[in-house]
Amino acid sequence: MDQKLEGKTALVTGGSAGIGYGITKVFLEAGANVMITSRKAEKCEEAAASLEALNLPGSVAWRAGHVGDLEQGSAVMDETIEHFGSLDVLVNNAATNPHNGRSIDVEASKLDKTYEVNVKGPLLWTQMAWNKYMKEHGGAVINIASVGGFTTSRDIGIYCMFKSTLVHMTKQLGAELGPDVRVNCIAPGLIKTDFAKVLWDGPRGVEVANALPSKRLGEPEDIGMAALFLAADAKWMTGQTMIVDGGEIVKVDLPEEG
Repeated sequence: MDQKLEGKTALVTGGSAGIGYGITKVFLEAGANVMITSRKAEKCEEAAASLEALNLPGSVAWRAGHVGDLEQGSAVMDETIEHFGSLDVLVNNAATNPHNGRSIDVEASKLDKTYEVNVKGPLLWTQMAWNKYMKEHGGAVINIASVGGFTTSRDIGIYCMFKSTLVHMTKQLGAELGPDVRVNCIAPGLIKTDFAKVLWDGPRGVEVANALPSKRLGEPEDIGMAALFLAADAKWMTGQTMIVDGGEIVKVDLPEEG
């Protein structure tokens, strides 16, 4: 496999922390130029500085932007193309989960916010990337969903519902944008990020890890390596979702030995 991205430019939403930061680091190691964006300028600046300090082969830049704001999104993409000369890979990673509890009890404002960031943003940012660069030059889009999109949840059902939508959106756009633009998706399991800290911090995390066939929780760079494959090597793959979860979705409760 090639596993190289020299001369390619990626834009990673939510790139200042967690999974987005992990993807950015792996892309930089592979030689890519990466524009990171997230809502807070100071977080973007801190992330870019820490990545630059690693002296990786690729180059990193940043611009703050909210995925729910189309004007900001357009400005981020314009700066990416102006700064690096291309926009070859779009990673729709930014996510939010303002509602915790039963789906039937969700407030309308929290429903709208979850939809705006997890569904509307990825669709319209992909549309902008298509119109601004990829329709003419080709490229790859990588959506970051969740293993929760394949099941139900006691507490984060709304989040899971929209991640399921993102999985189907990947199929639809993959069918529409070929042959020159590939659209694929990654569905992570529990990754050790601040976003998911409530699910893994302390003894609960050890219990969850021990229940997985892999016997460990995921790290952001685990998703980064999957994203690198989709960006660099998966040239005959589109409309698909890779589940990267340490075996969570296939685990079974086995009797103890003896």
